[in-house]
Amino acid sequence: PTPATRAMAAGYKALMVCGAVKNAEAAGGSRTVGSVEANELVGIYPELDPLVREMTAEVGPNSVSVAWDEAMPPRTAVWHPGRGCSIMPVGWSDGVAETARQAVQPEPGFEIGVPRDPAALEAALVRAREGGYGEGANTTGVVVLQADRLVGEWYAPGFGPDTPQRTWSVAKSLAGTIIGAAVQRGEVDVNAPAAIADWSREGDPRGAITLDQLMRMASGLTSDTAGNRTDALYFGGVGVDEQATTWPLIAPPGARYRYANNDTLLAVQSIAETFGAHPPAELFRTLGMHDTWAETDWRGNYVLSSQVWSTARDLARFGQLYVDDGVVDGVRVLPVGWRDYVSRPSGPQPRGAQGYGATFWLMNNSEGVPPDTISANGNRGQYVIIVPSRRVVIVRRGEDPAGRRFDFIAFTRDVLAALD
Repeated sequence: PTPATRAMAAGYKALMVCGAVKNAEAAGGSRTVGSVEANELVGIYPELDPLVREMTAEVGPNSVSVAWDEAMPPRTAVWHPGRGCSIMPVGWSDGVAETARQAVQPEPGFEIGVPRDPAALEAALVRAREGGYGEGANTTGVVVLQADRLVGEWYAPGFGPDTPQRTWSVAKSLAGTIIGAAVQRGEVDVNAPAAIADWSREGDPRGAITLDQLMRMASGLTSDTAGNRTDALYFGGVGVDEQATTWPLIAPPGARYRYANNDTLLAVQSIAETFGAHPPAELFRTLGMHDTWAETDWRGNYVLSSQVWSTARDLARFGQLYVDDGVVDGVRVLPVGWRDYVSRPSGPQPRGAQGYGATFWLMNNSEGVPPDTISANGNRGQYVIIVPSRRVVIVRRGEDPAGRRFDFIAFTRDVLAALD
């Protein structure tokens, strides 16, 4: 492997161990490096997998370091109160300052409900945890809400209600919700050109790309891989503002669907000026998501295409916001009609079983599933499935190795049948 590949593997391990261990501590739980190696670090990208297995993570009070080259400093991820972990650039070797731990917020409880068919729901949960929805899939937690009541919950050994896991691309739907809150406050217009400073020069055709087009993966921008690999940003220590803004157009804006982390990163970057007064943590607190952290790169840019750590219960609260049409405790958080907006498949669409709205996937063509169902999907089997017409939220957390897929549509169908 090249030095660049080794550096990337060390960054991957440092950030993943830091996020799992330090965010769990902040939530009042605990994770061990061994647990992370057995779950989050199994079956990752093939070029990194063998390297990550042989590298050793050194856990400090507020950081995790992984050595990768005798002549270079180790790759280091640093934990910050309220913001989780950030991976530092290759070659960074400054000392890590001590930072005070945040007081653990009390976990708001759910009212307990009873499903229509408890045995059928339990059968679906057992099937999920035993690999019945995909051979080799690794389910780590499930939460089911119906009418804002907890009707089903299960966790694998080493995981629990206070165990945050990386959301991966579920973060894209969280990003869309943060944008929606800014729209409700009158700070953002999704139909206006995205506010990206690098595109403001006269003659730059990217200046016409709207925030709506970024949210719908229809920017027309190219990307470095098939759309969903931004390793330099995620694990390499490159800042969002250094790379995500640099890609040229490859198609007219709004003319082509191409799933790309860069589109979400740019959508979030375009509303960055709102974060001084209204950071993502503010919305999380409003929703009762006290064990959720939106992480940033080392330059302070939010990596809201993937890098959020959250518990299954917190993600259920996120889903409940959409069941309740954007209202929390009688206060409107999202604009009237925002749920319809993110659920609307306007513009170009992906091939496959699911359509795409504005940062949410659509399940309007799934047999046995109500057509108003939307979902937030993430790598390694993260799913938040929202069924407004049934007032149901289903959260499935997983650490599925590459090539092992969890059949979340069949799981949704079976859970809904038990709740009908």
